[in-house]
Amino acid sequence: MQNHFELFQLPARFTVDAGALDAAYRDVQGQVHPDRFVNASDAEKRVAMQWATRANEAYQTLKNPQKRAQYLCELHGVDLKTESNTAMPMDFLMQQMEWREALGDARAGKDLDALEALDTEVAADRKARMAQIGAQLDQGDYEHAAQGVRALMFLDKFGEELHYALDALDS
Repeated sequence: MQNHFELFQLPARFTVDAGALDAAYRDVQGQVHPDRFVNASDAEKRVAMQWATRANEAYQTLKNPQKRAQYLCELHGVDLKTESNTAMPMDFLMQQMEWREALGDARAGKDLDALEALDTEVAADRKARMAQIGAQLDQGDYEHAAQGVRALMFLDKFGEELHYALDALDS
């Protein structure tokens, strides 16, 4: 079975031409759209529906940078081991502890400015990590990229907690 990049005839790289991805997706969807199979057999309709579903999944994966990074790692045989491998570099863990402490202090003090500053800092860190992961993937360094993807998962979880705290203060 062809991979997501092959399905859309795109190079298997982190850096994806969004316009080419969108156009390829529309092309594939056009080929398997249910309207084209109105007079087809039930089996042909099922196959078309399966292809449409697969195209949707592939598109959603390639459109999202983090999902695309995960997919590229897995495509190149690197298991992210997200359930079993929670080991992270010490500097990353220290940063997480500092942010958690800052979040706790800002929550306790109902300090909206501090929460917004923390949100800005976390977003900038995430953006920088995503750029680094992209460069690692495009250079074929899937092992280090996988470590970065695991770090992003931690950041996303923390970001959710941070947004929850922001929403609680906003309301």
